[in-house]
Amino acid sequence: MALTPSAHVDSFCRDNLPAEADWPEFRFTLPELAYPARLNCAVELLHGAITRFGPDRPCLVTDAGTWTYGDLARRSDQVAHVLVADFGVVPGNRVLLRGPNNPWLVATWFAVLKAGAVPVTTMPLLRAGEVDDLVELTRPGLIVTDHRFAADLDAMAHAVPILEYGGPGTADLTARAAGKSGEFAWVDTAADDVALLAPTSGTTGKPKATMHFHRDVLASTDTFARHVLKPVPDDVFTGTPPIGFTFGLGGLVVFPLRFGASTLLIEKASPEELANAIERHHVTVLFTAPTAYKAMLASGKAPALAKLRRCVSAGEHLPVATWEEFERATGIRIINGIGGTELLHIFIAAADDDIRPESTGRVVPGFEAVVLDEAGEPVPDGTPGRLAVKGPTGCRYLADPRQKTYVQNGWNLTGDTYVRDADGYFWYQARNDDMIVSSGYNIAGPEVEQALLRHPDVVEAAVVGAPHRDRGTIVHAFVHLRPGAAEDVKALQDFVKQTIAPYKYPRAVEFVTELPKTPSGKIQHYRLRRLLADRGE
Repeated sequence: MALTPSAHVDSFCRDNLPAEADWPEFRFTLPELAYPARLNCAVELLHGAITRFGPDRPCLVTDAGTWTYGDLARRSDQVAHVLVADFGVVPGNRVLLRGPNNPWLVATWFAVLKAGAVPVTTMPLLRAGEVDDLVELTRPGLIVTDHRFAADLDAMAHAVPILEYGGPGTADLTARAAGKSGEFAWVDTAADDVALLAPTSGTTGKPKATMHFHRDVLASTDTFARHVLKPVPDDVFTGTPPIGFTFGLGGLVVFPLRFGASTLLIEKASPEELANAIERHHVTVLFTAPTAYKAMLASGKAPALAKLRRCVSAGEHLPVATWEEFERATGIRIINGIGGTELLHIFIAAADDDIRPESTGRVVPGFEAVVLDEAGEPVPDGTPGRLAVKGPTGCRYLADPRQKTYVQNGWNLTGDTYVRDADGYFWYQARNDDMIVSSGYNIAGPEVEQALLRHPDVVEAAVVGAPHRDRGTIVHAFVHLRPGAAEDVKALQDFVKQTIAPYKYPRAVEFVTELPKTPSGKIQHYRLRRLLADRGE
């Protein structure tokens, strides 16, 4: 399809879009997905909410106070003036954002978009070398960082101007913004101008950046959020995923503002602190990872969750044991979902009575999904295969040959093995690279992980395949136990044998005090495989 004339003066993003022949096939099957040709998603989200609900509604909440929608509009306009007047940002420039979940990070994200520029959302705890890799990939003209995370950037190889916020001094963004006008003439971007570069490492660790248009940001709200989550203006959102992670950006910024709700921003919290904040601020919608749901219950905080009406889990597979335990303790049925940075947010999920425990759910309205064999043909229901998705959002990697791997024949191939049943529910089996073949048996690593997590002494578990002379591959489990628990390999092996088919038990069990993870909390299985390879196992 022909692209709309761009508002970008800096054409870097359009110049580095993949060839259109390598794009997925986009579908706009719902009437709410018919967006106008000219669209600035920041203006639609923030000022659209003000038009519908007024400027005085609570918007961004912290323990230090509350910003209204009007406050966020004014401060984001002031920040936009700083970016343009003080740093020469022009439409299409990339601005790399780095900081924990707090109001000034959100204001800057909106300001970048209002100025017609492109935010590069990053995790705050990335080291200088990792930020360097993203700078090399996305070529930002400016880095805006929380002052507490600025020192790490001194070791960067690339020289990029750095603007700090939240610190002392007149050069700080907050001081600069205070002297600017609270009204900014936002840039009239095209709906298909790039609005967001969202980095993702995938399974290899080599960074990629996914390119999402202004219309894509709204499409994530008008599919999963509108039809499955179903927010209301009185909702209070919160969660633990960083805003630099699209799961957090959607759940803590885009979704609440689209529906006039407020969001409690928490920079860092233990499970107990998270539960206390939920209770203190009367939170109703929670986005977090399976381990956090389990940990809040383990800390005895189920009563603090009484006001919640929606809980969403994504980012990694939700063990059925965790789902069942949470429902028993709170009465809340966690919304399990699968999404991805490549498609921006969740595309398969279920809520309320539509949930079938252990299933990921059904296709979110606006998307379609099939299970394919290796030849790219649909498999019968009940047969494992590769999950493939189409919808209003999809993968466009920034100048990356892996585009041809992720997108094939118009489908986004998520890298997951799934089974679809006759009722249209999708059942997760494994990441495609987590399927272990041992003595001719197919063993899904996540299934073994779930079995281990049912043991009361197991806090976390990760399973990978390890080469074996006789069996080809064996199941190797890395297990993190609760403090004081005995390291009893045979007891865990026997427990797994009693929980799932005995041939699936881990023939090697290694006890660890922590597991390698991404900043968003995903276990990095590839690093565990590399560890075994380096040890010659």
